[in-house]
Amino acid sequence: MLTSDLSSFLCPTRIHLGVGSHTQLANVLKSFQSDRVFITVDRALLASDFYRRIEAILAAQNIQTASFSDIEADPSDTTVERAFATCLQHQATAILAVGGGSTMDVAKAVGILATNGGRIHDYEGIEKFKHRPLPRIAIPTTAGTGSEVSGSCVISDTTRQLKMSIRHASMNPADVAILDPLALTTMPAHVAAHSGMDAFVHAFESYISRQSNLMTDALNLHAMELIAGNIRSFVADRSRLDAGLKMLCGSALAGMAFGQTGLGNVHCMARFVGAFFHLSHGLSNALCLPHVAAFNMNAALEKYGRVARAMEYRVDGLSRLDAARTAVTAISELCADLAIPPRLRDAGVTEDRFEEMAGLCAEANYNRWNPRHTTSADFLELFRKAH
Repeated sequence: MLTSDLSSFLCPTRIHLGVGSHTQLANVLKSFQSDRVFITVDRALLASDFYRRIEAILAAQNIQTASFSDIEADPSDTTVERAFATCLQHQATAILAVGGGSTMDVAKAVGILATNGGRIHDYEGIEKFKHRPLPRIAIPTTAGTGSEVSGSCVISDTTRQLKMSIRHASMNPADVAILDPLALTTMPAHVAAHSGMDAFVHAFESYISRQSNLMTDALNLHAMELIAGNIRSFVADRSRLDAGLKMLCGSALAGMAFGQTGLGNVHCMARFVGAFFHLSHGLSNALCLPHVAAFNMNAALEKYGRVARAMEYRVDGLSRLDAARTAVTAISELCADLAIPPRLRDAGVTEDRFEEMAGLCAEANYNRWNPRHTTSADFLELFRKAH
């Protein structure tokens, strides 16, 4: 049985959700009594109708703002430093993030530095900062990372060329998250697919984690139902607001869970695929997912059967093994339907660094969470099978 005997669950974020829920921003800012707001925003959103709506709300409340939009995928420590300098100069009393996971992670990191000082490197690891960050409001514009409610942010260390995870279950989630599908309508189809698969992997790996519990199981099963049941139609047409809202909610549910259960081999491998070959986090996850799902299956047969059912595949009357195999098939078919390249090589990944990557995966010790113990040799074989 994977579910741990002793466990806990926490979600400190207040969530507003629904079509038009971005209008709650005015009331949220009033509750914070903040009239100076620092904004991190995806550059691509600056000319969008949705962001103009946000600006109008801020102007109507006489909020003084300073914005920072020079944010790359997998944001770096130097980006955080520049964003923090802008926030400090503005003397902001609250932070608003409008964007995807990278934008929200920068907002989180700036919030930490504003009240704890130092460099973001000082807080790598678990609960390394002591003072509550500046109040943060997150409006996700992708349905993928769940960063608005998760206890972690990921920042790239440009010196070590590694991703730093800064984790704090109670103080790192945003204080308020606004889940409005109107924020998703201009997202390109491939971004919708890759970020949506990131959310699915969060739910799937959290569900089969060694640290899962009854609370996280419930969240993750429903997250997989929402994502698998809506991602195809959502990627086909982001103006389908009902599908967009369900994707946002599925992403958030998984985000609440994975920060407390840890993740597994998919995320472990994707860390280095993304870092070494400059692929997006969502695509890196999607490329590795079918192969890791097959590898881990024997360690979680019963749970895999429930995954298949959550993905709307028929498993009644099947043996535990056949039901679990159905989940692996369902995952592979989902990736194919979303035009995820079937092999790592199809996304430009080459074999020359596989041995190094396998060693790094083993050192990262995701065996704390992954249901099947995995050695460096196992990781090497997984990379080769995926290639």
